[in-house]
Amino acid sequence: MAPLPSRFPTHVWPDAAADRRAQRFFMWRDHGVLRTFWTNFDQIAPGVFRSNHPDHRRLTDYKAKGITSVLNLRGANTNIPYVYEAASCAALGMTLESVALRARSAADRQEMLNLFAVFDRIERPFVMHCKSGADRAGLASALYLLDQGQPVAKARAQLSWRYLHLRFTKTGIQDHMLDLFAASHAQTGIGVRDWIAKEYDPIALAQSFATKRILPL
Repeated sequence: MAPLPSRFPTHVWPDAAADRRAQRFFMWRDHGVLRTFWTNFDQIAPGVFRSNHPDHRRLTDYKAKGITSVLNLRGANTNIPYVYEAASCAALGMTLESVALRARSAADRQEMLNLFAVFDRIERPFVMHCKSGADRAGLASALYLLDQGQPVAKARAQLSWRYLHLRFTKTGIQDHMLDLFAASHAQTGIGVRDWIAKEYDPIALAQSFATKRILPL
């Protein structure tokens, strides 16, 4: 039996000590240890999947299963998880796209429009992920389904207990955004892209959500 691939790509950091520090950060500070067996992986549409942040071993497995592209919803940056992921995708020949969404505050309009642009060009099959796969991945999955013409009720299911999304916490601002879109869509039939481009107001969204009673998490 062939040995399992490492959780981390090789030749990423300048020396062995830096590599050990980076691996400890990924596993403990970024909660990679919790993602060792719990992946939050699911298919949301043909050729479209969601998960929490994968390590090199999982990306190797995804590539073997035919997934060619990765959409990172944590943004492109110099942080250890992203550096590892970029190295893994380069080593595996997988395309890496990045958009920075938010879990506990109103999403930026331009970032959501960037997300739709990625949906248009990314090669399928692809997997999208955030850190835990609960909130940002849920929002992006819901937006993908809405953009594909699926009903709001089906899109809402991407923000649920099934993925450990908790509507009654501050991450419920994402559910509130879907509520506002649903109300506008019911009146005018507006599509989600046009609604975000023309009507979505993150400040007004945050203000109206602040009037809702939630736990301080």
